[in-house]
Amino acid sequence: MASVSVKIVESIADTPYGGLYIKEWLPNELSSDIPIIMLHDSLGCVGLWKEFPEMLATTLSRRIVAYDRLGFGQSDVRVEPPSVDFIKEEASIYFPEIKNHLSIDKYILLGHSVGGGMSLNIAANDKDCTAVISISAQAFVEDITLQGIKTAKKMFEKPGQIERLENWHGNKATWVLKAWIDTWLSPDFLRWNLNYCIHHVTCPVLVIHGDNDEYGSIAFPEFIANNVLGWSTKLIIENCGHFPHKENTNEVLDAIVNFIS
Repeated sequence: MASVSVKIVESIADTPYGGLYIKEWLPNELSSDIPIIMLHDSLGCVGLWKEFPEMLATTLSRRIVAYDRLGFGQSDVRVEPPSVDFIKEEASIYFPEIKNHLSIDKYILLGHSVGGGMSLNIAANDKDCTAVISISAQAFVEDITLQGIKTAKKMFEKPGQIERLENWHGNKATWVLKAWIDTWLSPDFLRWNLNYCIHHVTCPVLVIHGDNDEYGSIAFPEFIANNVLGWSTKLIIENCGHFPHKENTNEVLDAIVNFIS
C-alpha cells in the first residue's frame, strides 16, 4: 500500500469581525469528500493540536481542517471579553464564516473541551454536520471544573507561565487566559449547560473522556451520550486526564476510525 502524503494549506477567512486563521491537511488520496473540522479548547489554537491533525489525515485519508477562534493563535485580536453565551455564539456567528470561506457542504466536527460543546451547538443547528467527535467536553459547570480552573489560575501567576501561552498566542496571551478564567468563574456562567441544544443533535456522536479529567467528571460524557437524539457511543479512558488525544493517542485514533467507518 502506498504511503499517504499530506499537503498543508493555510488561509485567512476575512470576516466582519476580523481575520480567522485556518490550516488544512490534505491527503493525496481521499477516502471521503466529507472533511473533519477541529475546534480547539479554551487555551488552545491550531498549533497546539501538534501532530494530531496530520495523524488524522493520514490514518483516515480525509481532509482535516482546524481554525483559530477570534482572539486566539494566529487569528486577529479580539478586544472585548467573551459573553456568557460565547459557546452558542461560536456556533451561530463565527463557525458559519469558516464554512462559507471553505465552501464546505457536509462535514464532521471534532471538538476538544469547550470546542466539544461548540461542536454540539453547531450540530444542533446545522444538519450539514454528519457526525460529532467530542473529546473532554463540558456539559455543565461542576465543582471540579471550577476547582481545576482556580488551580490553573494560580499556576499561571507563577513566573514564566504566561510566556508559555505567548509562544502560541503572542500578544493575545493575557486576553486568552482572562477569557477562560473570568468567564468560567463568573457567577453568571454557573448555570450554563448544554440543555438548550443537546436534544437537537440528531447526527451520530462519539464521546471521549478521561476518567481523571481535571476539569470534569464522567457525568459529562454520560450526559452527552444519553441526551443527544442521534446514535451515540462513548469511550472512557482509564488513568487519562483532559487531553486524551495527547495522552492516549492510539486509543483515540482507533475509536475515531471505528466510529467513522
